[in-house]
Amino acid sequence: MTLLNSILKLPLIIATMLALLIPAQAQSVGDMSKDELNALIEQIVEEKIENLLADTPKASAAQGRFGVAVENYLLANPQLLERMSVALQTQSQQAEIAQTSQTLEALGDRVHNDPDQVVLGNPDGDVTIIEFFDYNCGYCRQAVGNMLQLLEEDKDVRFILREFPILSQGSADAARVATIVNRSGKVDYMEFHTKLFQSRGQVDKERALEVAAELGLNPVEVELQMQDQSVTQAIGRTYQLADALAISSTPNYIIGNEVVRGAESYEGLKRRVDNMRECGETTCP
Repeated sequence: MTLLNSILKLPLIIATMLALLIPAQAQSVGDMSKDELNALIEQIVEEKIENLLADTPKASAAQGRFGVAVENYLLANPQLLERMSVALQTQSQQAEIAQTSQTLEALGDRVHNDPDQVVLGNPDGDVTIIEFFDYNCGYCRQAVGNMLQLLEEDKDVRFILREFPILSQGSADAARVATIVNRSGKVDYMEFHTKLFQSRGQVDKERALEVAAELGLNPVEVELQMQDQSVTQAIGRTYQLADALAISSTPNYIIGNEVVRGAESYEGLKRRVDNMRECGETTCP
């Protein structure tokens, strides 16, 4: 987070810090010099930052009602605002990862072993990546190349694709066709997948059926199966998983015990995979 962002969020950060710093019990600070007051404020700020990063509450020895003095001091020393903001962000990320880990554990096999998921790469790989995607998502289009490069260069990655159509009715229809293509076992799903993402314009039912026909499937039969209840249930299971993990956009990834929100470069995916092998987390200490 940049200093500019911290300054733009100054009112909220100051309010948060005042709530954290001002004790319930007060004593007069009128007999303190400016230097002594500044030193006291900085001592408390340092303790609070340390507490946030360690996620361990500590009782501050300093007391006093000096809200105005705190605000003035923080305005004169914006670097403390930046540090406090980073500490709050770190604490929030740690809490989110902990909550996500609990949710993934509770979901169990529904995360990694859905009967209609698409498994690419090494089915017995030591690191699993799950991508939620939409065929009309521009960032998902870019992500295809990153995925292919990772799978080409790392033969121990298991990559799972989950149809998550959220952008249009065309996306939903294409996801239904893709589910049937995957079930057929007669064509290469990855070829179907990449051809759809190489399409010009919006991907819809007509385009998905056209690609399925190019690969040898009967488009009439595929269209007849599109409204099958089991297809609806397959996509519905992905919606349920996404809802449980607060996933509402594409692309999103599940790697280890973390939801990675937003597009990831090849380098980003590779770094997270390497970290999983090194320390069991997507980000190592």
